[in-house]
Amino acid sequence: MPATTPYQLFDMTLKRREQISPSMVNLTFTANDLDMATTFAPDQRVKLFFPPSDEDSASMAARFADGEDWYSAYKNMAPEARPPMRTYTIRAVRPEQKELDIEFVLHGDTGPASRWASRARPGDALSINAPCIHYTGKAIGCEWRPPASIEHLLLVADETALPAVMGIIEELDARFANAPKPRVQALLEVPLKADCRCIPQWIDAVWLPREETRCCHGERLSRAVRTLALKQSSSPSATSSALAIDIDEEILWDVSAPESDDSFYAWIASESRVCLNIRRYLVDELAVPKRQVSAMGYWREGKAHP
Repeated sequence: MPATTPYQLFDMTLKRREQISPSMVNLTFTANDLDMATTFAPDQRVKLFFPPSDEDSASMAARFADGEDWYSAYKNMAPEARPPMRTYTIRAVRPEQKELDIEFVLHGDTGPASRWASRARPGDALSINAPCIHYTGKAIGCEWRPPASIEHLLLVADETALPAVMGIIEELDARFANAPKPRVQALLEVPLKADCRCIPQWIDAVWLPREETRCCHGERLSRAVRTLALKQSSSPSATSSALAIDIDEEILWDVSAPESDDSFYAWIASESRVCLNIRRYLVDELAVPKRQVSAMGYWREGKAHP
C-alpha cells in the first residue's frame, strides 16, 4: 500500500563501524523495519535523533508509534528530555539486509552528533526519520537534479557534504559506464591529507586538505573555484541574480531547477557563507544562469543546524 507521507521514524541499532579516514567514520545501522527505508537521490537528507544523555535512548519511533504529529510533540518535549536532532546524509541503504549507512565527520565533543559517533559501539541505539520505500509522491529532502543533456558538472563540497558527493560520483560512474561521459570537476575540501579518497579516474577531482595551511574553513574551496576555466555567459545582465539573505541569521539554501537541455550544472554544499560566495562568483561574476546552480549551506560557522 502506498505511504501517504514520504518519511518514517525508525529506531535503529548500530551494527558495525568502519573508520574511513582520520576525520570520517561510517556507521552501519540495522532495525527490523529498515527494509521500509529508501533514498530518493544520492544526497538524501535525513534527521538523526541522539540520546539526550548517556543513559537515555532517543527511541523516536517507539514514542510516536501511533502516528501523531511527531514534530509538534517533539518540540513540546521538555528541553532536557528532547533528543538532539541533526541533519545528515544517507550514504547507503540496503533494504534486503535491513541496513543503512551514515558517515560522520569526527570533530571531538563539539556537538552531540560528533560526540556520539566518536563513542558509539555496536548495540548502541539511534533514531532516524528517513524516506519510506512505499511512498510514491514527489521526492523531497534531496537537491541532486542534473539536466538530462548534461555535458559539464561542477561539484564543490567540504567534508560535511563528502558523503553526498561520493554518492553522486558513484551514481554518475554507474550511469555513464557504457556511455559518453560528461566532464565532471570536483573540488573537495577536507581537514587532512589522509581524508582524501579514491575517485574514478575519469572524474577531474581536486582534493584540498587544510592540513599544514593557514587557510580558514572553505577558503581553499573559494580560491579553487576561481582557478577553473569556466565559460562566462555572453549575457550577464540577463542572468545575474543577487540573493536576499542575512547570512548571519539564515542558512543558505538556493536550489536550482535546470532545463532539460542545459549543458552545465553546479552542485555546491559547504559552510553557508562559503556557499554564498561561490554562488555569487558563478551567478553574478560569470553570469551562469541561476537555474544551473544549486547552493546548499550544510552548516553555519558558530551555529548549530538541526
